[in-house]
Amino acid sequence: MTDTASDRPAASPNLRFVQMSSALTVAVVGAATLGGAWYFQLVVGLAPCPLCLEQRVPYYAGVPFALLALLCAAVGNAKLTRVLLAVTGALMATAAALAVYHAGVEWGFWTGPTACSGSGPALSSGNLLQSLQQARVVRCDEAPWRLIGISLAGWNALIATALTFVAFRGVAAR
Repeated sequence: MTDTASDRPAASPNLRFVQMSSALTVAVVGAATLGGAWYFQLVVGLAPCPLCLEQRVPYYAGVPFALLALLCAAVGNAKLTRVLLAVTGALMATAAALAVYHAGVEWGFWTGPTACSGSGPALSSGNLLQSLQQARVVRCDEAPWRLIGISLAGWNALIATALTFVAFRGVAAR
């Protein structure tokens, strides 16, 4: 016996609504968060550090997964929607963990990667002026911008944590 769409019970309207709204919220807010990061980089001129760039990766995967979850919820496939939202939630939790780590580096709670934290670039004993002109290290342990005392990494931690809960709300819906 094969399992066809007509053999499965249709998702209840309430379940579909919760799953669709969860998926849509994660997709829209996640895309807006990426847009904000790109805005600060390209328009405001804040070059991202290596940790900033790493924080974007879960969003690059999470937004498409959320859109797939939205599509599956729209057609009433609750089981596949749950799986996609669970993956999305795990990706947003990863983004939150990376952002908390980065914010902790900025506040000095722990040390960051040596490539972008601590003292500046190592300079050779050769031409000091040339070495200084070519050195371009964006520091991970200095927040170049804050709003009400919270850095971009801090805001990302809050946003990604909220999106994690939204995604898992869609997973838990019955």
